[in-house]
Amino acid sequence: MEGPLHQVWVEQPRAALNRAYALLHASFILAILYYRATTVFSDARLAVLLARVTLFAAELLASFLWVLGLGLRWRPVSRTVFPERLPPDVELPPIDVFVCTADPEKEAPVDVMNTVISALSLDYPPEKLRLYLSDDAGSKVTLFALKEAYSFASSWLGYCKKNRVATRAPEAYFSGSTERGECGVNGNGEVKGAADKEKMKLMYEDFKKRIRSAEVDYKLKAHKSTKEHPASIVLIHEEVTDVPKEEKAKMPLLVYVSREKKQGIPHRFKAGALNVLLRVSGILSNSPYILALDCDMYCNDPNSARQAMCFHLDPKESPSLAFVQFPQTMHSISPSDIYDGTLKHAFKLWWKGCDSLGGPILSGTGFYMKRDALYDTKQKYSKGRGQFMTSSDILQLRQRIGPSHLLIAAILKQSEENTINALLSKGPVLKEAHLIASCSYEAETKWGEEVGFLYGSVVEDYFTGFNLHCGGLQSAYCLPQKAPFLGSAPTNFSDCLLQSKRWAAGLLQVAFSRSCPLIYGTREISILLRMCYAYLAFLPMSSLFVLCYALVPPLCLLNGVSLFPKASTPWFLVFVGTHILCVVHSMWEIFTIDGSIELWWSSERMWMMRSASSYMFGLLSIAMKLIGMSQIDFEITNKVTDEKQIERYTMGIFDFQGGGALLFPLIIVAMVNLACLVGGIWRVVVEASYDALLAQVLLAALAVAASYPIIEGLFIRKDKGRIPISAALAPLMLSVVIVGCGYLIFSL
Repeated sequence: MEGPLHQVWVEQPRAALNRAYALLHASFILAILYYRATTVFSDARLAVLLARVTLFAAELLASFLWVLGLGLRWRPVSRTVFPERLPPDVELPPIDVFVCTADPEKEAPVDVMNTVISALSLDYPPEKLRLYLSDDAGSKVTLFALKEAYSFASSWLGYCKKNRVATRAPEAYFSGSTERGECGVNGNGEVKGAADKEKMKLMYEDFKKRIRSAEVDYKLKAHKSTKEHPASIVLIHEEVTDVPKEEKAKMPLLVYVSREKKQGIPHRFKAGALNVLLRVSGILSNSPYILALDCDMYCNDPNSARQAMCFHLDPKESPSLAFVQFPQTMHSISPSDIYDGTLKHAFKLWWKGCDSLGGPILSGTGFYMKRDALYDTKQKYSKGRGQFMTSSDILQLRQRIGPSHLLIAAILKQSEENTINALLSKGPVLKEAHLIASCSYEAETKWGEEVGFLYGSVVEDYFTGFNLHCGGLQSAYCLPQKAPFLGSAPTNFSDCLLQSKRWAAGLLQVAFSRSCPLIYGTREISILLRMCYAYLAFLPMSSLFVLCYALVPPLCLLNGVSLFPKASTPWFLVFVGTHILCVVHSMWEIFTIDGSIELWWSSERMWMMRSASSYMFGLLSIAMKLIGMSQIDFEITNKVTDEKQIERYTMGIFDFQGGGALLFPLIIVAMVNLACLVGGIWRVVVEASYDALLAQVLLAALAVAASYPIIEGLFIRKDKGRIPISAALAPLMLSVVIVGCGYLIFSL
């Protein structure tokens, strides 16, 4: 069909309202900063002066972050794709799918295989799909499960095609989460193919049983991820014998990859695993496009590949387009979303704003990447020539990507894919694949520096995407009505904080490096897009603002020290108006993306908790790294849950198990504000100082309200999800010390 493959338009009136809000809010900020600058030295007492200077610095930091965040909302756009206008299947380009798993104890093999099966079932020519599973644990269970998944998929793919199944992850399909109108129910509500469905369900249950039996047989605890293991690359279709050859010919290629690991040699976490897959797939299939998926992020809409090709095959977009990013949508979210696991601000608001400035930020999973873009992430792109300025000098290529002749040939051919027949007819290919999966292959090359996914941060997606944009490339954001991918969000408070801590540390790695978005890439990337990257990079610095506002005003309240204008003055209205304006704007944003008051409060509360805990620890991690005391580690989030934990999450009850040190600052903030609120109200009543201390009473009350789950977990709850006494004792004692020291300091 003729016509454009996609369309884009500016979201109105959202863009206009955002700019009006920005103008109004900026005037309030300037007024507050003027007030602080003119009153900071109005009290000569040293303790009061330090408190006011600290508050002023915190407000300057918050203002700085707010200015950087303007780009995220300046010009939001939406896109519509027309996959029916794509060329015939025979003309579609091949796609390599990358799935990464690292620990079968934290990432259940059955869930990982659901992701694999759903990707094998994409609505795309099967001969043009190739899937590579990276297993950093080198687990026998994962390899066994992958073989079982291939056998099951040989029946599942035909079933999906025959019955037009729309949800192609079997666990989601058989759990009853399928949509009306797909297999099992026709337009009239009549059951169709019931016998086939029941037969397939029995096959799936048997498939799960075999994997779970293997977990017991192999004794996962004795076979968990080791620090050393050799490279292993297995062509699954050659290992599976119970699938006829004619069926194998109709299925995508499936490859198991476990890279070599040795003690003393950095393995570079997820970025290192992705780069091994990039090299191995380069000599095995060399597809021009790559889909990267987290192991728990299954394909919910089989049409995502065709939707992505609406951008990659568009002649106006394609020459400069590096990747198409899809949203991360979670299927395990409770109605109240107490941990704010949907990441709704990023995927429903911010990325739309980035899309008009050069493209969204690379987000770890659910993106279709042009392979050529990764072979030189810092190579400047010539828009006039319309192609990459790569060199044909073999020696230079060897210095950049290593000594593999097959990989060099694949890069030079670029658009030519290796066929499966050629792969099977050449034994040395697999030998070469093991070589490039070794941990020593990257030595003295540019992998992780200029080639592949970059190693400068544990958030390799953000850092790689930033360098692609700095190289003059673009990206596109596709937000279809049906979620293309569904993943699992943390259902445990400690896992949520741990995940946020890793993100915070990784973002700050970039912020305090030579690649800081404020100073790097100034020629090739727009000012507004650079502001978007800088906002995310410095966002964990909000911990300083939150902790300052959570501790200094309540301590001053307890001691009768006023830090804000009197309630009877016009300046008080400026502070109150600023807060009301922020609340109204944030509520409006939540409501426009199908939110509610409850979801808004969950989002605001978790922002405060993340800032006080995860972001603070991320900031400490980067500080210790900068002075050479420690290195930042990639901590895997546990994706295995128990029934009681899920039950508490569904009921909207916080689960504090395993929180440990991450709960420390949250307990201190809760206890200090509770004590200061009670003592402050007593002081206000006794001294009749409502006028001077009202703002601080309101701030302490807000902090106590946000900390209620902590207070409840300490003193009210008796279940296993409460905060254990062992974790609460030290912060409780320190809270007493902080309140006591505050009293002594302000009494001087």
